[in-house]
Amino acid sequence: MIQSQNILIALVLATLAGLSTGIGSVIAYFIRKPRMDFLSFSLGFSSGVMIYISFVELIPLSLENVGKVWSFFAFFAGIFLIGLIDILVPEAENPHHFEELRKITDDGKDPTLLRTGIFTAFAIAIHNFPEGLAAFGAALTDVKLGVFTAAAIAMHNIPEGISVSIPIFYATGDRKKAFIWSLLSGLSEPLGAAVGFTLLLPFLTETLLASLLALVAGIMVYISLDELLPMAHRYGPGHIVILGVILGMFFIGGGLLLF
Repeated sequence: MIQSQNILIALVLATLAGLSTGIGSVIAYFIRKPRMDFLSFSLGFSSGVMIYISFVELIPLSLENVGKVWSFFAFFAGIFLIGLIDILVPEAENPHHFEELRKITDDGKDPTLLRTGIFTAFAIAIHNFPEGLAAFGAALTDVKLGVFTAAAIAMHNIPEGISVSIPIFYATGDRKKAFIWSLLSGLSEPLGAAVGFTLLLPFLTETLLASLLALVAGIMVYISLDELLPMAHRYGPGHIVILGVILGMFFIGGGLLLF
């Protein structure tokens, strides 16, 4: 039986992961030119955490409880869900493309960037919706897994917050407006958790929850392979990326052993 305390913790973790876009906005105030090698490392680290959790923890738990068939279909349903969202979001406004960051930091203030920042905020909000469900689903099953999942999502939400706040700040000169838009773009994450919980609550059984773990794994593997790793390689040397991936896996593996 799912405890109400776990539900509350899951919602809180999804909210904190989403609000981390605001951290990116704050960081953007203090850096004139983002360090792309650090961005590359952090994205590699985040993908390492997500991939490790997916294949070492989430999928084995799902297999143990619902078997190979349900786990298989749930895993690819997660991939299909996030893939469909990726198709529906225009490539030019995809939040995982950071070419505008280089242009902005090199060219200075540009009033035409306001549209870029706002569209990026909406695109991030759409992408973060299933991520909120991922953080919620992991925490609902195992609070420890939920903490690490939310931390991994938060890590790559920080540069997304930067990608929203920098265009809006350079377009308007208003730090407060840039921060608000950045923060709002992350609120879809707890919204995704809340909507997912509301829809699933009448049917929430141990079997459905175990299937949800495989679905969450599919979402996180897709995000890692299609978005985080390609972007990490675009902005940093390959060795920095793989170092981030390995350290991310080491961090989550060691954390799961210790706690």
